[in-house]
Amino acid sequence: MTKTSNDIRRDFLEFFRSKGHEVVASSPLVPGNDPTLLFTNAGMVQFKDVFLGAEKRSYRRAVSSQRCVRAGGKHNDLDQVGYTARHHTFFEMLGNFSFGDYFKKEAILWAWELLTQVWKLPRERLLVTVYHTDDEAFDIWHEQVGLPADRIIRIGDNKGAPYASDNFWQMADTGPCGPCTEIFYDHGEHIPGGPPGSPDEDGDRFIEIWNLVFMQFDRQADGSLVPLPAPCVDTGMGLERICAVLQHVHSNYEIDLFQHLIKAAARLTGTDDLENKSLRVIADHIRACSFLVVDGVLPSNEGRGYVLRRIIRRAIRHFWKLDGLHADGRFWRMVAPLVEVMGQAYPELAAKQALVEQALKAEEAAFAQTLEAGMARLQEYLAASGNRIDGEQLFQLHDTYGCPPDLIADLVRENADKGWALAAGALAEYETHMERQRERARAASKFTGAAALPAELVAQLAPTAFLGYESLQVQDAKVVALLRGGNPVQALAAGEDGIVVLDRTPFYAESGGQVGDTGELRGAAARFEVRDTVKVSGVFHGHVGRVAEGALKLGDRVAASVDGARRAAIVLNHSATHLLHAALRKVLGEHVTQKGSLVAPDRLRFDFSHFQAVTGEELERIEALVNAEIRRNAQAEIRHMGMQEALDFGAIALFGEKYGERVRVLRMGDFSTELCGGTHVRATGDIGLFKIVSEGGVAAGVRRIEAVTGETALAWVRAEEARLAEAAELLGANNRSDVVEKLRQLLERQKKLERELESLKARAAAGATADLAASAPEVAGVKVVAARLDGLDAKGLREAVDQLKSRLGDAVIILASGNGGKASLVAGVQGGALGKVKAGELLSHVAGQIGGKGGGRPDLAQGGGEDGPALARALAAVPAWIADRLG
Repeated sequence: MTKTSNDIRRDFLEFFRSKGHEVVASSPLVPGNDPTLLFTNAGMVQFKDVFLGAEKRSYRRAVSSQRCVRAGGKHNDLDQVGYTARHHTFFEMLGNFSFGDYFKKEAILWAWELLTQVWKLPRERLLVTVYHTDDEAFDIWHEQVGLPADRIIRIGDNKGAPYASDNFWQMADTGPCGPCTEIFYDHGEHIPGGPPGSPDEDGDRFIEIWNLVFMQFDRQADGSLVPLPAPCVDTGMGLERICAVLQHVHSNYEIDLFQHLIKAAARLTGTDDLENKSLRVIADHIRACSFLVVDGVLPSNEGRGYVLRRIIRRAIRHFWKLDGLHADGRFWRMVAPLVEVMGQAYPELAAKQALVEQALKAEEAAFAQTLEAGMARLQEYLAASGNRIDGEQLFQLHDTYGCPPDLIADLVRENADKGWALAAGALAEYETHMERQRERARAASKFTGAAALPAELVAQLAPTAFLGYESLQVQDAKVVALLRGGNPVQALAAGEDGIVVLDRTPFYAESGGQVGDTGELRGAAARFEVRDTVKVSGVFHGHVGRVAEGALKLGDRVAASVDGARRAAIVLNHSATHLLHAALRKVLGEHVTQKGSLVAPDRLRFDFSHFQAVTGEELERIEALVNAEIRRNAQAEIRHMGMQEALDFGAIALFGEKYGERVRVLRMGDFSTELCGGTHVRATGDIGLFKIVSEGGVAAGVRRIEAVTGETALAWVRAEEARLAEAAELLGANNRSDVVEKLRQLLERQKKLERELESLKARAAAGATADLAASAPEVAGVKVVAARLDGLDAKGLREAVDQLKSRLGDAVIILASGNGGKASLVAGVQGGALGKVKAGELLSHVAGQIGGKGGGRPDLAQGGGEDGPALARALAAVPAWIADRLG
């Protein structure tokens, strides 16, 4: 009987459990506190600090099935997904890991045992590669496994530099690295392609199914390799690939998991052809989109949210290609079939099914609206440029309106009979604009390398002991590392900026939204001003700042003092954030989850999932709940426990955080229980006062509340009272309670005056249009009006054009109005002239002479430019330009 995907995943985990491995659950797709990665893209990501020696676990062997996404940043397969046999945005990586325990022999022998004895793969179908100098791995494969030498291929430095090889792995330019051995499956002679290392290795006959990485070196800045004190093993095997092999199919999309999703998409679209590439795209993308939402990402215009939006819209586009646009959408209906096939392995998917469906449905509706606006702009571009779309316009349609170039290209092809076409080189020009945008994004990206210590130093040092929960001062702390410009140094001199790492500290390092502490370090002959505190290599507290006096050297002893007033203000805001989170869930619903936060001395900012604006009444209830808890003055209890114990205790884990085996739980009365490593009040009453100062949307499905507490909240209230008193004085109110009535009277008077002004403008425009109509010259039987009508805005100009049309019959009209150095233009054409003169062309002709642009329909167009002498000359030349057209 053929094994299912669930069977194969379970086989892998249970096999390595039997070999003494701890089965570790998949970590979220958003790496916890790791600024170097956009998404979790490999099984080793959650163990990164363990491999670096910065984190210790209770086990030295681990096995996992890690969900991964490669659809943004360095690892981006998005454009190939659905059109090749093995590219995916989302995939599962099966992996077994050794943290200084077993090494090459066990890793190779167990891999062979699982493949050939448990899964019964034919030995003759398997071959392997090794790094060309890794004789140890070669000998294990040849002498202990018994693999013939001609099925063990040595791969050298094939990527243009020493150790740059398909069979040499490295975490970064420096740090842990080592050779790897890859296991390949031969699909048979009927499939084109050659073995790895051959000229035709890119064919599909020999497919890599498992990569065993042996981390045994620490690569130095000069490129040299230093042996690691505790070599490690990191393996990765794509679940989808091994399923294809074990289920006797060639393409990943033919395995049971994908076939379930492809058939569901076919039913939703009424498609009979199960080989349709669009069905593959949909089946792949629903996995990535759903799990990203489960792990806290929602569609937005930046960062991870932007990648998710791209994936969703690509899937929606393929739905539309198959079944057209539907009012209630289609893509979100794929969540239920996904839960059917993956919900057992990932219960969190089933638990958040409603949230995922809501997020995808909202994005599909938003995309439909965006596309409508984009199509209107496309019509304007076509009208203004003779039915040709150039690369800059393609880029603007994509960048501003979310209309991908393939969608525009499809529409252009479908309307070729109307003369629509892409300008020569449009796609190349579009790519140029996109690359410029990518460069800007890379320059501004927050996913950059964080401060780090060399791996050999990390292995020597114990993690920083944080004493800041109990005290704001520590005496006799030792300087264990110094960084200047990101590089380790022996000393920092007066005036130099750098990072100081101590063996123990009271300074809180920025984490979980709470900003880092500031203060100073004092030594026998030095004073260091701490401007911020950050995590270095995950477990060390880096004190960022400048040497104000003297010099600091490795081994120096210092007194570390935190700015107490600043920390106290931060503490109030952090505890209030937890109360706010609980209040939001009580008022809005348990779908509310944290999407980000900032806890600073002067304010708190809290982002959360919610798909509509929070009403004024809801905000009042939320604020009242928080202040009621403050008045209850419940104790803030801190407990330490295992992760599962904490979840059973009712604790909520926060978005984007990384948690170890033992966690810190903050409980405030019976109102709020969350995992948190931050600093907090002793009792809720310490917060004093909580005041919401703003609420708004930051992305689709994400809202933001900003609030203040304590003395800052009191100052905010006093400032509001002062502004109200000032408003009362300006309005002539006897007291502040009369302000609303006085303002209502003022607004009613303003509306009355505006109506009178509009009436006067309309009469003036009517008179002006009557004069223009009476004096309009005739060109080839068509009345022509090209004139200024100052004092009118764009709306007034359109109305004037309509009045002239009603008076003149066959007519070509362009009107201009100036204001503040800018000119507004409106053009209109009607009657017999429409066949030869288009409003958009006329407007573009005039606007081009005054440094402007515009566009619209053949009968009505709008634009603008610079006001000045050129405008008068352009208008004066209009009759001659029309005469040429009417010829």
